[in-house]
Amino acid sequence: MSLFVPRFHETVIVRDAEAEVIGGAPVGVKLLADSSATGGALSTVRVTLGEGADGARPHLHRNSAEMFYLLDGAAEVLSGDDVVTAERGDLVIVPPGRPHAFSAAPGSKADLLIVITPGVERFDYFRHLQRIRLGEATPESLLEVQELYDNHFLRSETWDGRR
Repeated sequence: MSLFVPRFHETVIVRDAEAEVIGGAPVGVKLLADSSATGGALSTVRVTLGEGADGARPHLHRNSAEMFYLLDGAAEVLSGDDVVTAERGDLVIVPPGRPHAFSAAPGSKADLLIVITPGVERFDYFRHLQRIRLGEATPESLLEVQELYDNHFLRSETWDGRR
């Protein structure tokens, strides 16, 4: 077993009013702490999803685990070939290399704290997604940055067939 020791020396404090927000209804992402702020320990965002909104299509991270903590509402989370419904207070942790996705559960909103560890510089990934939403970049442009953000897209019949 190897032990990763993050290298940072100051306490990280992110004030809610000062955090950058990407998007809005039905999908908003609040950028909290990126890998560079935590010495590589983690990257964390808060994602708010409107009723039934998709958060992320099926993908995997080769080098990081991803944690989903439901602050409020309910979310469907794909992990491998299983779709679980997580509700307020529930925690789901997906190991590296496991396909996953998430959305607000049908008829529900969702407010999630998402942590990736070890961290990956991900804030620019969310900014890239926003450029796609605004028509300033193509969806295919994400394929060019999969390695950079350790975000590898795939198909999931389980996810596509869930509704």
